[in-house]
Amino acid sequence: MDLGGRLVLVTGASAGIGRETAIFLSECNARLILTARHGERLEQTASLLRAGDHRIEARDLTSTDEIPAWMKRVCEENGPLGGLVHCAGVHSAFPLRVLTTEKLESVMRINVSAALMLAKGFRQKGCSTAGSAMVLVSSVAGLVGEAGVAAYAASKAALVGLARSLAMELAGQGIRVNCVAPGFVETEMGGRLREALTPEQFQALEAKHPLGLGTPRDVAHGIGFLLAETSRWITGTTLVIDGGYTAH
Repeated sequence: MDLGGRLVLVTGASAGIGRETAIFLSECNARLILTARHGERLEQTASLLRAGDHRIEARDLTSTDEIPAWMKRVCEENGPLGGLVHCAGVHSAFPLRVLTTEKLESVMRINVSAALMLAKGFRQKGCSTAGSAMVLVSSVAGLVGEAGVAAYAASKAALVGLARSLAMELAGQGIRVNCVAPGFVETEMGGRLREALTPEQFQALEAKHPLGLGTPRDVAHGIGFLLAETSRWITGTTLVIDGGYTAH
């Protein structure tokens, strides 16, 4: 699991799974480039990392067409990436009766379009090293049905298909691409979902996780595994980390 000074870009590193992933990867001796919209919150994440040559890049990934050029600049300044983790994402809980095209497209832009453009940037000459890996953070919502989250579920299912296709396309460049699919994890985003549900609905959701609710560190461990040499023969797959949610 030692990443031996490999440079890893983590999106959504200002909170939740992204922040905990950055912390864990620093403990595995990775060098980190942290990105998210809020520079102040990235500074907070950076203060929690094991000492090393880490960098902060405050950026809004909604300008998706600009991502490859931005990554090119980042790699020219810091060196090629040995890993990329796309944790940035938005959650939506819109029943179909209030879902609009605008709401759907806003979810897809960060969760899927940004992931695709990050992959496009990652494959550029000088932007990744041989044996590098991408990990996309999907969700069990993309694997099983839940009412009221159609847009979110569609975006997370799209990441599973995207990882499979990219794995085939980029294998020749020595780039592996995989997903993790967490169940319900106690994060700020998870807290917003909790607030959107009634106590009875949330208790029912919690009961669907035989091992209880997860923590960001549970997911970070899986991401670290998929980045490191421990998974050198794994690509195009989805590692489900859900406390048994999908075992029903």
